[in-house]
Amino acid sequence: MGIIGWIVLGLIVGAIAKLIMPGKDPGGIIVTMLLGVVGAFLGGLIGKWIFGTGLNEFWSIRTWILAIVGSLIVLGVYRVVIGRRAVKGG
Repeated sequence: MGIIGWIVLGLIVGAIAKLIMPGKDPGGIIVTMLLGVVGAFLGGLIGKWIFGTGLNEFWSIRTWILAIVGSLIVLGVYRVVIGRRAVKGG
Protein backbone atom coordinates (compact mmCIF):
# COMPACT_ATOMS: atom_id res chain seq x y z
CA MET A 1 0.00 0.00 0.00
CA GLY A 2 1.38 3.41 -0.90
CA ILE A 3 1.76 6.46 1.30
CA ILE A 4 -1.51 7.97 0.02
CA GLY A 5 -3.31 4.75 0.94
CA TRP A 6 -1.82 4.88 4.46
CA ILE A 7 -2.97 8.47 4.90
CA VAL A 8 -6.49 7.84 3.60
CA LEU A 9 -6.81 4.68 5.70
CA GLY A 10 -5.51 6.52 8.77
CA LEU A 11 -7.93 9.41 8.35
CA ILE A 12 -10.89 7.06 8.01
CA VAL A 13 -9.93 4.78 10.90
CA GLY A 14 -9.23 7.84 13.06
CA ALA A 15 -12.85 8.86 12.57
CA ILE A 16 -13.98 5.28 13.27
CA ALA A 17 -11.89 5.21 16.47
CA LYS A 18 -13.55 8.47 17.53
CA LEU A 19 -16.96 6.86 17.01
CA ILE A 20 -15.95 3.79 19.02
CA MET A 21 -14.38 5.87 21.83
CA PRO A 22 -16.59 8.96 22.03
CA GLY A 23 -15.66 11.76 24.34
CA LYS A 24 -14.07 15.14 24.46
CA ASP A 25 -10.61 15.18 22.93
CA PRO A 26 -8.26 18.14 23.02
CA GLY A 27 -7.80 19.15 19.40
CA GLY A 28 -11.09 17.78 18.10
CA ILE A 29 -11.75 15.50 15.16
CA ILE A 30 -8.79 16.73 13.09
CA VAL A 31 -6.28 15.68 15.75
CA THR A 32 -8.17 12.43 16.21
CA MET A 33 -7.94 11.69 12.50
CA LEU A 34 -4.23 12.50 12.45
CA LEU A 35 -3.82 10.15 15.39
CA GLY A 36 -5.59 7.62 13.18
CA VAL A 37 -2.75 7.85 10.66
CA VAL A 38 -0.28 7.07 13.46
CA GLY A 39 -2.61 4.34 14.68
CA ALA A 40 -2.78 2.74 11.22
CA PHE A 41 1.01 2.62 11.19
CA LEU A 42 1.03 1.11 14.70
CA GLY A 43 -1.62 -1.42 13.65
CA GLY A 44 0.60 -2.44 10.74
CA LEU A 45 3.53 -2.94 13.10
CA ILE A 46 1.40 -4.97 15.52
CA GLY A 47 0.18 -7.13 12.66
CA LYS A 48 3.74 -7.67 11.47
CA TRP A 49 4.95 -8.61 14.96
CA ILE A 50 2.05 -10.86 15.98
CA PHE A 51 0.73 -12.32 12.72
CA GLY A 52 3.69 -11.91 10.39
CA THR A 53 1.68 -9.67 8.08
CA GLY A 54 1.04 -5.97 8.12
CA LEU A 55 -1.26 -3.65 6.20
CA ASN A 56 -0.91 -4.92 2.65
CA GLU A 57 -4.15 -4.33 0.78
CA PHE A 58 -6.44 -1.36 1.28
CA TRP A 59 -9.67 -3.38 1.01
CA SER A 60 -8.55 -6.28 3.20
CA ILE A 61 -10.59 -6.74 6.40
CA ARG A 62 -7.35 -7.59 8.23
CA THR A 63 -5.91 -4.22 7.22
CA TRP A 64 -8.94 -2.36 8.56
CA ILE A 65 -9.11 -4.28 11.83
CA LEU A 66 -5.39 -3.81 12.52
CA ALA A 67 -5.60 -0.10 11.66
CA ILE A 68 -8.65 0.43 13.89
CA VAL A 69 -7.01 -1.42 16.81
CA GLY A 70 -3.85 0.66 16.38
CA SER A 71 -5.90 3.86 16.24
CA LEU A 72 -7.81 2.95 19.40
CA ILE A 73 -4.51 2.33 21.21
CA VAL A 74 -3.03 5.64 20.06
CA LEU A 75 -6.23 7.54 20.89
CA GLY A 76 -6.37 5.97 24.36
CA VAL A 77 -2.73 6.80 25.10
CA TYR A 78 -3.25 10.33 23.80
CA ARG A 79 -6.24 10.85 26.12
CA VAL A 80 -4.29 9.57 29.13
CA VAL A 81 -1.25 11.76 28.42
CA ILE A 82 -3.21 14.91 27.57
CA GLY A 83 -5.64 14.30 30.46
CA ARG A 84 -2.76 14.19 32.93
CA ARG A 85 -1.35 17.43 31.54
CA ALA A 86 -4.73 19.13 31.86
CA VAL A 87 -5.05 18.02 35.51
CA LYS A 88 -1.52 19.18 36.39
CA GLY A 89 -1.84 22.46 34.53
CA GLY A 90 -5.27 23.45 35.70
